[in-house]
Amino acid sequence: MKKTIKSSLPAFQKAGKRHDIPKLLTIMADLRAPSGCPWDREQTEQTLKRYLIEEAYEVLEAIETGTSAGLKDELGDLLLQIVFLSQIADEKGQFSFADVVHNLVLKLIRRHPHIFPSSSMRVPIKPQSGQEVRKIWRKVKAQEAKNRPKESLLDGLPLSLPALVRAQRMGERAARVGFDWPGIQGVWEKIREEMDELKMAEAEKSLPAKEREVGDLLFTIVNLARHYRLSAEEALRKTNRRFADRFRQVESTLRRQGRSLEESSLEEMDRLWNQAKKRRKRK
Repeated sequence: MKKTIKSSLPAFQKAGKRHDIPKLLTIMADLRAPSGCPWDREQTEQTLKRYLIEEAYEVLEAIETGTSAGLKDELGDLLLQIVFLSQIADEKGQFSFADVVHNLVLKLIRRHPHIFPSSSMRVPIKPQSGQEVRKIWRKVKAQEAKNRPKESLLDGLPLSLPALVRAQRMGERAARVGFDWPGIQGVWEKIREEMDELKMAEAEKSLPAKEREVGDLLFTIVNLARHYRLSAEEALRKTNRRFADRFRQVESTLRRQGRSLEESSLEEMDRLWNQAKKRRKRK
């Protein structure tokens, strides 16, 4: 007869039992309790900022790699940061996770009057495209802004945003009030102007001037992406991935030949790079 071994796992860890948001909130409260985890108790809104950003980027990475298991895991890690910050706020008597959910539900309903009709905004014709929906969103957000007056149209864009994302958001907001090039041609002319100014800064041998002009050129290119209805951040992320894939192929080919990057010439690395580029295009 087989000996029965009693599981030492807590009840909430036993196989077959599914858990929900209330259980997650209970665990988070236990971790922050006086008898809870010392590390979790030490955390503040400020110390969690880096983890929030890191987890958001890991979600993007999981989306790009296309694995549902990875995405599920990373979404959980991102949710943890939201629950963690909500718990800290709850302890201060500011708001709870339930308040976060409540506000989100209200916002979704308010910003979709074409789905959830309300007395605050009437939509005469149901939108048939994403572009028409965006027009409704802008009207709703304009109404919301009246209740929360800002000194600047650019207020509310966190400095912690990635620079490309923040540049594109600023361009989008300025464009709403007509501060924009009338078309793509104007953006291209500005790019050529910024390139000329960068060349002048190069001739002056001034590092601060070169930094300023490189920034101006990047900002204009971000606005070119906006006019193309592309995300500059996403475009650069994909380019980064292509570069990494091709560079690793160069390294792999050289390793198979028993050589290192340092032992190869620029011409040889360029040749292997172009081969990797062609292979990628055939896929």
